[in-house]
Amino acid sequence: MSNSSSLTNFLLLRFSDTRELQLFHFSFFLSIYLAALLGNGLIITAIACDHHLHAPMYFFLLNLSILDLCTISTTVPKSMANSLWDTRAISYSGCVAQVFLFFFLISAEFSLLTVMAYDRFVAICQPLHYGTLMDSRACGKMATAAWASGFLNAALHTGNTFSIPLCQGNAVEQFFCEVPKLLKLSCSDAYLREVWVLIFSICLFFGCFIFIVLSYVQIFASVLRIPSEQGRQKAFSMCLPHLAVVSLFVTTATFAYLKPPSISSTVVDLVMAVLYAVLPPTVNPLIYSMRNKELKKALKKLIQVALLQQQ
Repeated sequence: MSNSSSLTNFLLLRFSDTRELQLFHFSFFLSIYLAALLGNGLIITAIACDHHLHAPMYFFLLNLSILDLCTISTTVPKSMANSLWDTRAISYSGCVAQVFLFFFLISAEFSLLTVMAYDRFVAICQPLHYGTLMDSRACGKMATAAWASGFLNAALHTGNTFSIPLCQGNAVEQFFCEVPKLLKLSCSDAYLREVWVLIFSICLFFGCFIFIVLSYVQIFASVLRIPSEQGRQKAFSMCLPHLAVVSLFVTTATFAYLKPPSISSTVVDLVMAVLYAVLPPTVNPLIYSMRNKELKKALKKLIQVALLQQQ
């Protein structure tokens, strides 16, 4: 039995007790982390350097890549270090920082995906008003609102989680400090305060989700009325990457937090955490670059310049 005021560290989940598997986990997470750094870094650099990409859609994509880089950097490096050095410990302040940053970045990312859905809605359904509704000032305000909503949500969850007395030890059954796992360490019914905060966040999450769904219902209705096949393909190429990213984010996060208790286990929880915390930041750059000709052209130019500088 321990009290949260006397805790100095937490013990994260160990992937394996076998040294070879620990090193495999380190190598596997390292390759994923480097792929995420490379993909998101290329997109950030390409958008920042190519003036042809200085448009609202790419401004929001730039913000999304920054959020993805920060999200995967919040959880994966510490897990890799623990496997490499054969330890489980994370300091109390480190755990607080992980909870705050993870909620901040995840919340801001979903808010930004909602804003991006609105951007696609205006571009396709109200093209004549696009320049007015999505000028640089409006885009800046919407991006700021997305980041601010993430900050407020994170402050609320972090304050509530770590104000709850923890009496069930300090072993967190996850590879990072995940709130549901921390709540299992709480005393009796004290965790109910954070549960209500989680319910509030889930309601906001579904509010954003419904807005995205309604936006795409109108978008697809407008696209199907476009007379030319080329016009429809161009409109779909603008929307499908965003829709794929939203679908990946929503399905993995929803299942991770709302799955039935009957199928909950350490292995299932671990896999779901990897799917919603590690997979999206890694594959998002690939999804966005696959069907976007302008972005692929800018990335190709950026790589060519880098290769020429090395020669």
